[in-house]
Amino acid sequence: MSGLWFEELTPGLVVEHATRRTITETDNVLFTTMTMNPAPLHLDHDYASRTEFGQPLVNSMFTLALVVGLSVPELTLGTIVAQLGLTDAAFPKPVFHGDTVRVSTEVVEARESRSRSDAGIVIFAHRAQNQRDETVCTVRRTGLMHRRPSP
Repeated sequence: MSGLWFEELTPGLVVEHATRRTITETDNVLFTTMTMNPAPLHLDHDYASRTEFGQPLVNSMFTLALVVGLSVPELTLGTIVAQLGLTDAAFPKPVFHGDTVRVSTEVVEARESRSRSDAGIVIFAHRAQNQRDETVCTVRRTGLMHRRPSP
């Protein structure tokens, strides 16, 4: 377990996540087809070549899932009870095949759970950037986090 306990997740804490990920065409095609999204902007090179982007875009739902996933080892691995929600997702720049995504997270709020004495609620603000230092995704994630166990 490498995640942080509720008590360690104090507002203002910023984590630069160690793992980065280069997105492949296979990632995009598999995710897009597994989720039943037939959009040619993700799957059809000819179609995409005639758009303002000139190439296929990575499915934004894959980008969102990747952003959350890249944050797990340092924040929530083995210490989260449940993810409670995602809000304010934005994709200010497109993601393309071959882009490498890195993520940083700030803890923006942490409070005790009113219904569970063994847990607290934490709001994380994730920010993903590509290899050109462009922000490609931002999202707020709310997690119900375990308190540190008694020794």
